Amino acid sequence: MRRWGSYSGLSRKYPSLSLTEERELISRAQKGETDIANEIVLRHLGFVIFRLNRKIMPEFLERYGQDFLSESIPVLYKQIQAYNLYYQDQHGNPKPVKFVSYIWKRIDGFIIDSIKKELKRERIEITVSDFLPTS
Repeated sequence: MRRWGSYSGLSRKYPSLSLTEERELISRAQKGETDIANEIVLRHLGFVIFRLNRKIMPEFLERYGQDFLSESIPVLYKQIQAYNLYYQDQHGNPKPVKFVSYIWKRIDGFIIDSIKKELKRERIEITVSDFLPTS
């Protein structure tokens, strides 16, 4: 897909990990191993692209997709740090989840917030330009 440039090949370069392998990487990233945090982000950019394609209309995606993708990267880093390796269900039983499941709603929320921000900005520009004198 042309719009994603060099990002599109990352999912082939970074195949899926088991839950155990993924949690080990997250643990190391949370302890400060930046190269591991970078790897986790790269492994999940394909998922972000998938969600962008699912949530955004093609015309809007063509205009803002690259921006939204790059702006989502700090969200992924933040979610690595926030991921609870010791999460338990309501009965106190350990309930580990895949990182992709953990970030799903946060990424969707980020996309929706970004769309709203751009739509608001466009409305303001249109409103202001309606009142500017023409030459």
